[in-house]
Amino acid sequence: MHQQTEVAILGGGCFWCHAAVFGEVRGVTRVASGYTGGSVPDPTYEQVCTGETGHAEVVRLEFDPAIIPYHDLLEIFFTLHDPTTVNRQGNDVGTQFRSVIYYQSAGQESVARKVLAEMAGVWDAPIVTQLAPAQAFYTAEDYHQNYAEQHPLHGYCALVVAPKVEKFRAMYAGRLK
Repeated sequence: MHQQTEVAILGGGCFWCHAAVFGEVRGVTRVASGYTGGSVPDPTYEQVCTGETGHAEVVRLEFDPAIIPYHDLLEIFFTLHDPTTVNRQGNDVGTQFRSVIYYQSAGQESVARKVLAEMAGVWDAPIVTQLAPAQAFYTAEDYHQNYAEQHPLHGYCALVVAPKVEKFRAMYAGRLK
């Protein structure tokens, strides 16, 4: 049986958080942390951190839509970050931390617009998540891949990433690998 995978590219704060959670989602077959949406080809983490390249920290997910539909991935995405804050997630501030969905097709754009409308009824403040067509994706440096899994005692991982992973496990136990 041939498994048909799709790609989702999502940004909503530090990519370590999203990579840690989506790595546990049944149906997600590959997770890569990286950068997209900017003007500099193949940027470094240091360049992206300046906010001058225009890139967002994102995760690129390969997933099997027969197991986890795109709609459901987006629902999880919206529980992992605050989509009402412009260019910020908690203490992480800058354009690289913006809330953004990079769609791969007209179908994904349509689903994303539907989920955005659904989320507008969930949050008390207006949703500021950007919706944009997919652009060149640049894989982040090797040390950023599976960062939280490799460095669970790192302060940021313990204080920020771990609670998001626990929240996902509690809310979406049926979606765990």
